[in-house]
Amino acid sequence: MRVRFSAREGAWDDWAPALRAACPEIDLRREGDPAAFDAIIYAPGGDIADFTPYRNARLVQSLWAGVERIVGNATLTQPLARMVDPGLRQGMAEYCAGWTMRAHLGMDRYAQDGVWRNGLVPPLAAERPVTVLGLGALGGAVAAMLTDLGFPVTGISASGRAMDGVRALPLDRLDEGLATAQILICLLPDTPGTRGLMDARRLSLLPPGAWLINPGRGTLIDEAALLERLAGDPDARAVLDVFATEPLPPAHPIWAHPQVTVTPHIAAETRPATAAPVVAENLRRAMAGRPLLNLVDRGRGY
Repeated sequence: MRVRFSAREGAWDDWAPALRAACPEIDLRREGDPAAFDAIIYAPGGDIADFTPYRNARLVQSLWAGVERIVGNATLTQPLARMVDPGLRQGMAEYCAGWTMRAHLGMDRYAQDGVWRNGLVPPLAAERPVTVLGLGALGGAVAAMLTDLGFPVTGISASGRAMDGVRALPLDRLDEGLATAQILICLLPDTPGTRGLMDARRLSLLPPGAWLINPGRGTLIDEAALLERLAGDPDARAVLDVFATEPLPPAHPIWAHPQVTVTPHIAAETRPATAAPVVAENLRRAMAGRPLLNLVDRGRGY
């Protein structure tokens, strides 16, 4: 099978060896006659903007979990699959569990200033309600890890699908899930229905001192409203990995805010070693005419 690789500068050196190892039959190329390719492996930053000439491609496999930068491309008529791989799920779960534990244990209270604060005893995990906003592949992995740690987890998704050990709510009961969230983790995709979802009204529903952790999509949160909420609640905190504008401009007030921690979109990376076998399986499915993994619903945007 002949496969076109289109991603950011430098990605070829990281991905080509892993893809060829996982799929020995692949003829992987960075250029050539568009009509001669059977599939495309794509990530933002690549050189393909018009998919029309790739008329024989049976699959466009994204290397990213989020597909908001490509799903609206009017020239893309080929089947589009998003990336869901074990490394991505594990990385996201570890990031969220790490920050949840930091929030839960109150580690930021222990300033290295010579003051002995041994009277600050945190509750046990079972007494710290966590809400995970989004129960897809990534949100589900996060919820499972936090449940294993003993946290009572409420999971909110469009469908309200059931998950073992998790109190599942549909999105139309979001307000209910926010009201108990001492820690809120946001993992919804970027769609017209989720943009600005966490506005001033919904942020005001969070309990006093709540932590908001957002490694999902920056468009989910009204950043100005978040800063206003933090100003009115000195015990509240936010950990933000994604932003409406990336990279976050150096002069943005979020950088200097004492109640916000910024991480530069590093919560969960697609790792070639764990993702290449997923790509290989989907390529083989496409060539054989079998159902594809993680096929994007264009109407829903993910």
